[in-house]
Amino acid sequence: MSKEIPVADISADKVKQLREATGAGMMDCKRALEATNGDLEKAKDWLRQKGMAKAASKAGRTASQGLVHAYIHHNGQLGVLVELNSESDFVARNEEFRHLAHELAVHIAAANPRWLRREDVPAEILSREKTIYEAQARELKRPENVLPKIVEGKLKDFYKQDVLLDQPFAKDDARTVAEVIKEAIAKLGENITISRFARFKVGESLPEEAS
Repeated sequence: MSKEIPVADISADKVKQLREATGAGMMDCKRALEATNGDLEKAKDWLRQKGMAKAASKAGRTASQGLVHAYIHHNGQLGVLVELNSESDFVARNEEFRHLAHELAVHIAAANPRWLRREDVPAEILSREKTIYEAQARELKRPENVLPKIVEGKLKDFYKQDVLLDQPFAKDDARTVAEVIKEAIAKLGENITISRFARFKVGESLPEEAS
């Protein structure tokens, strides 16, 4: 059991260190350290959870500003365009926002998602996938009553493979792309959304525009 650290023992340097690592406000960092007995790593998790709660409250707000970012791989044979939106032009000009757009473009280049959201997957493709998963389960003699759970699990894997927001983030697969965006919302204080993306590779047919 960890020993409790009196509030007075949480130094300004430790608060500053947490703030620099997370981008959270000074008072939030202090509260996080108090809540986690001065443990920096636990405080980071505490702030992430708190940040995501803040992000959820902003998710419904209109994001009509932003930018289109272009990424071209070093060999010149792979490129990505991604439109990342914010609520204000001020945030769209922010260096962290631009860095996020770049990181998302690099992720798309590497992970090759087919759709932006689950809702964008055509109904006929979902129906076909479900039929295949059910047939596979029956081939393995799985009981009928567990088929829905098996199909649901297989669909989650399908989404992780082909839906951008469900994919594990290329630079840190402990988080999904959706979670990375939520953290940016909490940090920058505005709703942030991906409107669309396109991935081009020499020799491949033109991709469908994601929206």
